[in-house]
Amino acid sequence: MKTRLLNYLNDTDNLLKNQNYSYEEWQKIKKEHLTQLSFFQHERLIHLIVTITFALLEMLSLMLVMFQFSILALLFSLVILILLIPYISHYYLLENGVQKMYKQYDEIVSHL
Repeated sequence: MKTRLLNYLNDTDNLLKNQNYSYEEWQKIKKEHLTQLSFFQHERLIHLIVTITFALLEMLSLMLVMFQFSILALLFSLVILILLIPYISHYYLLENGVQKMYKQYDEIVSHL
């Protein structure tokens, strides 16, 4: 997903550099951009739900470690933390990518 998002953002930036499109071509670009934007928004929502779930699991596991210490609870907490870090990183990428797509959309609309 990371590669797809970054490639799409770069491709759209390259399209926006070229000002020599007709009105119909800008309409097609706008329609395709809205389609891709909806895909990435959906992906962002799913990853937000997963990230929040893992954050809640981490908080619960830390409370378990604090109130009833055991090695198993500590290991569980560490595993959740190790998984949470990449989820946060990926969600950060999706959030910033979608925000950039909003700006690109505004630029596409300005050409119409």
